[in-house]
Amino acid sequence: MLKVILVVVALILLTIGIVWLIDRFVPKKLKPVLNIVLWALIFFLGYLTFDSVYGEIKFNKLKEERYKTVISKLIDIRDAELAHRTVTKKFTGNFDDLIKFIDTAKFIITQRRDSTVIDEELTARFGGVETTKDIVIIDTLDFVSVRDSLFGDDPRYKTMMNLPEGIGPAGSMFTLNAGKLEDTGIAVFEASVDKDIILHDQNKNLVAKEKEVMSVDGVNGPKLQVGSMIEDVTKGNWPKNLSKD
Repeated sequence: MLKVILVVVALILLTIGIVWLIDRFVPKKLKPVLNIVLWALIFFLGYLTFDSVYGEIKFNKLKEERYKTVISKLIDIRDAELAHRTVTKKFTGNFDDLIKFIDTAKFIITQRRDSTVIDEELTARFGGVETTKDIVIIDTLDFVSVRDSLFGDDPRYKTMMNLPEGIGPAGSMFTLNAGKLEDTGIAVFEASVDKDIILHDQNKNLVAKEKEVMSVDGVNGPKLQVGSMIEDVTKGNWPKNLSKD
């Protein structure tokens, strides 16, 4: 955008210079018409400069508002996936399975405590001299619904696959994948949506520029995502200022 502004400003200055030259060297009969045309051009170029600056300001404001709304859904998907891994030891790449899991699964509440017991093997080895050993006992205390733990009475998880209302073309959905890293076998997942979809009704040049962002205070890359299919991470690719999480 800076290059565009500099070009427009240069054209404005050039036009003003031409007006000055006309005022000094062009015959009086032609001056009124040429002056009107050139001043109209100056105002037009000024409008283009203002529109370039203000247009990008509006775009950035709208972009952040939409990102925040989309991120809130991605956080729900991540929390559901982490619960799925806690219970099943793996992630799922299917929203229907994830919703069914939330509806039916339960967390196991356990308590860990240390204890001391007789080590029968060592006791026998030492001729009956009582020998003890330390052990850890895991007690199951209760079972808690995953749905109640994550969402309470809020049914929003049933539509977690859909983009928030008003964002993206009708019927737009997140992409969800899950699997394992080839080199380590660690379970991974990724939920994402392209910036093209989130900003589908905005200036194409600004959207293209946004897709190339690589900075600590921006959403890097062409999509908004949480998790990754190529590394062991469960965080999102957005900066802290866009989320309380």
